[in-house]
Amino acid sequence: MEYKRIKPKKIYEEVADTLLTMIKNGDLKPGDKLDSVQQLAENFQVGRSAIREALSALRAMGLVEMKQGEGTYIKGFEASQITMPLTTAILMNKEDVINLLEVRKIIETGAAASAAKNRSKENLESMQKALNEMKIAYGNEELGEKSDLEFHLALANASQNPLLVSLLNHVSELMVKTMKETRRLWLFSKDETSEKLYEEHLSIYVAIEEQNEEKARSCMLKHLENVENLLNDYFQDKPDSNL
Repeated sequence: MEYKRIKPKKIYEEVADTLLTMIKNGDLKPGDKLDSVQQLAENFQVGRSAIREALSALRAMGLVEMKQGEGTYIKGFEASQITMPLTTAILMNKEDVINLLEVRKIIETGAAASAAKNRSKENLESMQKALNEMKIAYGNEELGEKSDLEFHLALANASQNPLLVSLLNHVSELMVKTMKETRRLWLFSKDETSEKLYEEHLSIYVAIEEQNEEKARSCMLKHLENVENLLNDYFQDKPDSNL
């Protein structure tokens, strides 16, 4: 008889499971405001990054809403929304990753071309700010993934197409997951690979700054294909793994 290998839960999964149980039991009700990240970290006696990841998982399940400058609130929900395992919101298998990258290639190559055509000075400044943060983030996974996502979202905004921005925001939680794992597994193992990632983003930025639509499209495609190759290598080495 074969038995499925049991994986130990990560700290943020434990936090998310506890909050999920509180929601199920009615201890946390729709409209309730959660404590700040700092306060939750102190209460759970864990790092703030674990709290942020736990809240991101609950947000991906549609159970909490993060309001800029206000805090995190419990959303209204149907009971059926919280019967699925938490892991379905945060674990991605090979097929999930391939599907996500296919969606990103469809959306973001077009977004890059559109950004090259429509970008404003303010858009360029936002992308440049993200690039600057990315450059100083070598060895800092949290700052690296944050600046990476900010660059891609700033690029979407530069398209001046609100629907395109909405589509990219819709998959942003999954993007963060793949960015986090890609960086953890490879990109921060060597400084030169981190630098390569920065250079790929810089080439996209330059094409947009030059208003070269085809170059922007091509640079974005090359970047996403490189990410795809790295993740495919990981799943080949560990075929039964999830991200």
